Amino acid sequence: MTQRNLTLLTDFYELTMMQGYFKERDANETVIFDMFYRTNPFGNGFAICAGLEQVIEYINNLHFSQEDVDYLRSTGMFDEDFLGYLRHFRFSGDIYAIPEGTVVFPREPLVKVEAPIMEAQLVETALLNIINHQSLIATKTYRVVHAAQGDGVMEFGLRRAQGPDAGIYGARAAMIAGCVGTSNVLAGQMFDVPVKGTHAHSWIMSFPDELTAFRTYAKMYPSACILLVDTYDTLNSGVPHAIQVFQEMRGEGIPLTFYGIRLDSGDLAYLSKEAKKMLTEAGFPDAVISASNDLDEELIDSLKLQGAAINSWGVGTHLITARDCPSFGGVYKLAAIQDKATGKFTPKIKLSENAEKITNPGNKTIRRIYSKKTGKIVADLICLTDECFDESRSLLLFDPIQTWKKTHLAPKSYTMRELLVPVFKKGACVYHSPKVMEIQAYCKKELSTLWEESRRLVNPHKVHVDLSNELWHMKNQLLDSYHFSTDTE
Repeated sequence: MTQRNLTLLTDFYELTMMQGYFKERDANETVIFDMFYRTNPFGNGFAICAGLEQVIEYINNLHFSQEDVDYLRSTGMFDEDFLGYLRHFRFSGDIYAIPEGTVVFPREPLVKVEAPIMEAQLVETALLNIINHQSLIATKTYRVVHAAQGDGVMEFGLRRAQGPDAGIYGARAAMIAGCVGTSNVLAGQMFDVPVKGTHAHSWIMSFPDELTAFRTYAKMYPSACILLVDTYDTLNSGVPHAIQVFQEMRGEGIPLTFYGIRLDSGDLAYLSKEAKKMLTEAGFPDAVISASNDLDEELIDSLKLQGAAINSWGVGTHLITARDCPSFGGVYKLAAIQDKATGKFTPKIKLSENAEKITNPGNKTIRRIYSKKTGKIVADLICLTDECFDESRSLLLFDPIQTWKKTHLAPKSYTMRELLVPVFKKGACVYHSPKVMEIQAYCKKELSTLWEESRRLVNPHKVHVDLSNELWHMKNQLLDSYHFSTDTE
């Protein structure tokens, strides 16, 4: 598939800042920007990062075409020397990222960009757009899949998504987080993921009667025969006619490999239980009972508690639009500037009266700490890249705000894994993106490293994200170096 040139998918001020850096040539230092988020969406205990493959495609195709340059010239804001620079622009920096499908937590860098400031500034908007959207949908999908308790969940929100891209890449993110298939055929083609679907009410209504519609569909698709039973009267017409068709198929020796009914309206708990009784009494206890109709994790959880006999779920609008939390909230902040004389990075910090908006400075990475005994995550540790840790020695973890809260890990009781991996080095991609279904398998393993208390949908246990002692001291020294005055009356 031809890659789109998304170079102008940026906020205008990124380009005006670029020209400012260009005019002050000595100001084009190498810098480090961190992309992170501050709060888990949906009240979840974590997020699932997604979108890295599209970031790679964006960076690989990053260039200003002649049409792009001509358009920027038409704004009257840019000088010819800068426009000439843009015509030959290519990304030359380094990018590190957490692999897609990894469970992540607030304040840790999901992506780290180390590049000349003009380049690092340009990629901010598109990077946030891509990672924010797919991470949001992946996290929402986890909640839906978790509520389904092992039942298959199909994504079919394309017609309700906010445009084609949201539908396509939302479906991709949903597959990463555990959906068994999508109704989106283009997403199936692009990402090599299963596509699934049955038929609409219009199929039933286009035939003289419901039974003829069911028979015709079963004849065409005997190995995937899911019949929509609520067009007219679910229990008095739809389910009995579906049973009649299944009996006819069995009588003709047609294997019933994947068959059942779909409910799209009404009291899903009651109807599914009644339909289950009817199917079982007729000799079809293994028939699939699928449900749709504005489902989300809360409704699925409620239906489970009511004993609904549903074992397949089609989720559309609320998943693809992330209805209850429509934005992920990722931000992109300057963390360090390289000293040209020494090559060392000088840490930078953003201050705010809101404590949660104060950034973590310096050239950082993340080390995930696991219990050797359980394999579960103990904590994540944000640290400086040149710090070394020895798993044969004890490790002290402490809350970076409430510092009296401490945890001592005994020697050899834990293991560590660095989360950020190289993606681009000197402008060249050094990372191979797995296929979506491979990312899904990896994500499933990632989820298994969380305690169940952290996976629950309501009031989950918080996984601690701590700062290393060295980073904590650096941050506080920077904070102490600034002088504030407070006017009081």
